[in-house]
Amino acid sequence: MLRLGPLAAAAAARCLPAGTSLSSLCLAGSRGSFARSWLPAGNCGALSLQVRAAAGGERVPVLKTPKGTRDHAPAQAALRERLLSAVVSCFKRHGAAAIDTPALELRELLVGKYGEGTKLIYELQDQGGELLALRYDLTVPFARYLAMNKITNMKRYHVAKVYRRDNPATTRGRYREFYQCDFDIAGQFDPMIPDAECLKIVHEILSDLQLGDFVIKVNDRRILNGVFAVCGVPESKFIPACSTVDKLDKGRKVPCVGVSIGIERIFSILEQRLEASGEKLRTTETQVLVATPQKHLLAARLKLISELWDAGIKAEMLYKKDPKLLKQLQYCEDTGIPLAAIVGEQELADGVVKLRDVATRQEVDIPREKLIDEIRRRLEP
Repeated sequence: MLRLGPLAAAAAARCLPAGTSLSSLCLAGSRGSFARSWLPAGNCGALSLQVRAAAGGERVPVLKTPKGTRDHAPAQAALRERLLSAVVSCFKRHGAAAIDTPALELRELLVGKYGEGTKLIYELQDQGGELLALRYDLTVPFARYLAMNKITNMKRYHVAKVYRRDNPATTRGRYREFYQCDFDIAGQFDPMIPDAECLKIVHEILSDLQLGDFVIKVNDRRILNGVFAVCGVPESKFIPACSTVDKLDKGRKVPCVGVSIGIERIFSILEQRLEASGEKLRTTETQVLVATPQKHLLAARLKLISELWDAGIKAEMLYKKDPKLLKQLQYCEDTGIPLAAIVGEQELADGVVKLRDVATRQEVDIPREKLIDEIRRRLEP
C-alpha cells in the first residue's frame, strides 16, 4: 500500500467521493494509477496532477502555454474557422488547388533563404542523421515542392501553421506559432495578368471580412534591387536587405507571384470587435436538439437522434437519462440551436414528433415519416 504525505492526503481528501476514506484505498499498479481510477471527472484535473506529483515526489508542472502561443476557446475557434473559411472560399473561387507540406523541413533548405530572418528559425536536434527545422513560412516549402516534383505551372493555396522564434506581441497578433494563408500562381504567363488577380484576391478577402477602409500597397523586387544598387548596396546583400518584403531567392527558375494573408492580425481585429459588440458567437453547428418531456424515454431519444444523424442532420441530446424539458429547451437558447424535436408518450402513441421553433417558441406536430423533410425545409437559407 502506498502511503500519502500530508499535502497529498489533504489534496486527495478534497476530491474523494463522500463517505470514502483514504485508509480504505489500496493503491495497486503503476504509480499514480489510483488518481485516474477514483478522482471524479470535471473539476479536479489540475488537483489530480498535484496528488500524483506529491505521491511520487514529482515536480508539479506549470500549466501555461509557451511564450508566443495561445489556446483558442470554442468561441475564438469558431471565429477563426469563419475567418479561414472566408479566405479559403476566395482561393477556391479563383481556381486554386490545395496542397499540404510537412511542418518539418531540412535545415539546409531553410537557412540562408530569409536574410536576417534566418536567426528566427526553430532548429531541431539531430534526428537520426537529419538536421531539421520547423517551417518559417509556406513559400520556401512551396518552392521545394515545385522543384522536387518538377512542376512548372501551378495555382495553389496552402493554409497551415508556421513557426518563428521571434519576440511575440500577442496584443498585436504577433505570435511564434501562427497561421499563414498563401495563394500563389507559378509558371510562365503574360506580364501582370496573374499579378492583377492576386490584387483582386486581397481586395475580395478584406472586403468580405468587412474590416473597414484599407489600402493595398504594391511593391516590385526589381525596383528595390535598383534602389539598393543606386545606394551602393552590394548585390550579395540584396536578399538580406529586402527579406521583409520578398523571401524568395532570386535564382529561381519558375516565376511565381502570390499573396499571403496575415490571419493572426485580422483575427485580433475581429476578436476585439466581437468582444466590444457583445455578440454571442455560436460555437457549434447543431441544428436540432432531440428532447423528451417525461421520464423513461431515453430509448426514444436515441432512436430519433440516430434517424436524424443518418439523414445528415446535425443533432444533439443531453447526456442524462431523464432531463427536465425546461433544461433541454434552455440549452437550445443558450447555444443557439434553432429547432427542438420533442418526443413524449403522447407523440409516440400518435406517431408524430413535436417540432419547436426555439426563437418563436411555436410548436407543431409533424408525422414521423415527414420530420426529416420538414426540418430540411426549415433550415433552408
